[in-house]
Amino acid sequence: MLPLLARLEAEDCSRFIHRIIDGICGRALPRYRDYGSVWSLVEWMEILEETSAFVKHVSGKHLIDEEILQLLNGLAAPHQEAVLNCLKGRKEELKSALIEKTNAVSSAQLQNFDWQLKTPLLNLDLDVRENGVLKPVSIEMDKEELQTLIHSLEAANKVVLQIK
Repeated sequence: MLPLLARLEAEDCSRFIHRIIDGICGRALPRYRDYGSVWSLVEWMEILEETSAFVKHVSGKHLIDEEILQLLNGLAAPHQEAVLNCLKGRKEELKSALIEKTNAVSSAQLQNFDWQLKTPLLNLDLDVRENGVLKPVSIEMDKEELQTLIHSLEAANKVVLQIK
């Protein structure tokens, strides 16, 4: 991320970071057409992904300025300051957006978990003989999987009856 970010002037770097933060907060991300002269399309995808990940990481870890500057080591001082000022200036907004996204994911997971709790399951324990040795096999199935097993066993039974 750092070598790609260094291609921008410090002022443009600040604008770019603000647009990344906008995207994290649910607004428009920066547009390639505004930066197509700076990065190739592949580099554009890379800088978007890596910069977003960096901003989320730094915001989520509540790092102090010195720790952030260490992570930005390799960028010129004006660029470091531009990134740091953007992060500091929009700290609360980023925090709220990240908490909101985390809550949304957690709610979706809880709804999915609640649905899973309401799904009836069958636990089938079998003793399977393999090479003369009995091995216990446990299978957990939902209604659809049970129907598939029943149909397979019925088909196998028909084949065995035809062989007799």
